[in-house]
Amino acid sequence: MALLKRGPSYSAEGMSKDLQSEHVANVVSLLESGKAVIAGPLGDDSDIAGIFILRAKSAEEARAWAEKDPAVKAGFFIVEMHPWWSEDVMKKPNSPVKLTTAYLGLLKRGEKWTPEKTPATAELQKAHLANIMRLAELKKLVVAGPFGDDGQLRGIFVFKVASLEEARALAETDPAVQAGRLAIEMHPWLVPEGVLP
Repeated sequence: MALLKRGPSYSAEGMSKDLQSEHVANVVSLLESGKAVIAGPLGDDSDIAGIFILRAKSAEEARAWAEKDPAVKAGFFIVEMHPWWSEDVMKKPNSPVKLTTAYLGLLKRGEKWTPEKTPATAELQKAHLANIMRLAELKKLVVAGPFGDDGQLRGIFVFKVASLEEARALAETDPAVQAGRLAIEMHPWLVPEGVLP
């Protein structure tokens, strides 16, 4: 997963028309080639401006694809890479590409995070996974998965629901969030129609 963060040339006014056109053309090319399984901007004023989820043979290949983006090369964005695992549920986007809103929850280490594995943390993890299955069965949580680099970011939730408030309320049912082991940061995410289950 490539997080596109504000780079040294970032401007709140946005990209030039030419750079925007080149960036969008690159994103569409990544999607159509199957290199990106989903990509899109966050719809709020976050430090993370957008996300690419790439299907690559290696971390190096994924980074090379992300860094080839014209907006990254121009310094408008910088790339932060994370290995990420999920069930392979995403489909090819509808053509022509039109965006729809989903809600992305970034799971982070909470204030009560501890790296130790104890019977209590094992039970909490079991409850966390059971809640993910419950939300998936409700067809509200459509994608979830952990990051593999043991950093501050622990994983993501993607919700297909009516509002940010509903997504936040569902995410807060997670036992690990309730216990303070994880914290959730929720964002509107504009993604291509047809990709999410």
